[in-house]
Amino acid sequence: MNSFFEGCPDRYEGGLRRPSPVTTGRENAVFRSAPWDAARAKLDKGLSTASERGVVYLGMSGGVDSSVSALLLKNAGYKVVGVYMKNWSRDLPGMKCPWAEDLADAKRVATKLGIDFKVFDFEKDYKEKVVEYMLKEFKAGRTPNPDVMCNEEIKFKLFFEKSLASGADFIATGHYAKAENGKLLLAKDENKDQTYFLYRISTSALEKTLFPLGEMKKPEVKAFAAKNGLKNAYKKESMGVCFVGEVGMKDFLREYIDLNPGEIRDVSTNEVLGFHDGAVFYTLGQRHGLYLGGGLPYYVVKKDLKKNIVYVSRNLNDANLWSRELTLENLFLRETPDKIPEKISVRLRHRAHLLPAKLILKNPENLTLNADNPFSSATLLFDQEIKLPASGQSAVFYSGDLCLGGGIIK
Repeated sequence: MNSFFEGCPDRYEGGLRRPSPVTTGRENAVFRSAPWDAARAKLDKGLSTASERGVVYLGMSGGVDSSVSALLLKNAGYKVVGVYMKNWSRDLPGMKCPWAEDLADAKRVATKLGIDFKVFDFEKDYKEKVVEYMLKEFKAGRTPNPDVMCNEEIKFKLFFEKSLASGADFIATGHYAKAENGKLLLAKDENKDQTYFLYRISTSALEKTLFPLGEMKKPEVKAFAAKNGLKNAYKKESMGVCFVGEVGMKDFLREYIDLNPGEIRDVSTNEVLGFHDGAVFYTLGQRHGLYLGGGLPYYVVKKDLKKNIVYVSRNLNDANLWSRELTLENLFLRETPDKIPEKISVRLRHRAHLLPAKLILKNPENLTLNADNPFSSATLLFDQEIKLPASGQSAVFYSGDLCLGGGIIK
């Protein structure tokens, strides 16, 4: 699966948040145990009735993560309302969109657990705010992260607002993350942590979001589901475009972007090695889908969009692939600049190791907290050279377990 689609839980179980100022503190403690027996003991402790706990609208995708979240919340005494977000339903050539199947799975779980169930149709908004953004970025030669946009604009804005307007006290999802007092924190399961996709969520929404799985690991979640008779305990996770299903990114883009054949050249010799069907379909560091014959693999190291040329190299140490410095734009800070240490940890890809770096903010006095800063910029200086991520991807900042925000790589 393309890593930049791993955090959006329509077909996939992705990333959201947790409780509000209305909470008593016991709601936060409730989710801090990993094995399900200990988790349930804490969930059952304290407030025990739905009227005391409150109403939670839970995003349900039909997968195991949101299903287990529903059961944990119900056991904790919340009144749970399952909500399937219909974000995409269009079929593609040779691939049927799985939304109806996922909806049916989510509805079956809700029926088994005896919770109310609704469908929120965000398809029009999703196309405008996520798909159009993604296509615009690809056409500009960048590699966007629609999961980040999906979480910011759909799940933690539209879903959040509609849920509260419908009577919810909180929202919840099956994302692997933690939140305390409006702060976004790394999940216990380092391999599944999804804060990378959640760094642009507003604090106001985060304060009213529950993350039931924040203190559990994926194997524990699956075992808990199986123990409680949830048939999707071992449901295969989607490995394609998150909102379409088992379809590759290039196949999806071809439905919206015209083919534009051009040359693939060796960056060192300028020799024409082959041909492509559009430079916009390729991303920095890509090695698959070049079809340049046998031998050592080639990697995309540069694109010239004006001439529609893709440059490649067999040299993994090519200067175009490495740097100690990154420029960021469109910052989103979760903490005021004065509370962000000069030395931070940075994640450049989902599941990538945290890298030490120095953050230099440009005109920090003009930055708005917990909001998009479209004209902002910053520089990251790493302790050593890093393999460059594609422009359009996100760099996310941390101090220990605390997510500080992030920005878009220029």
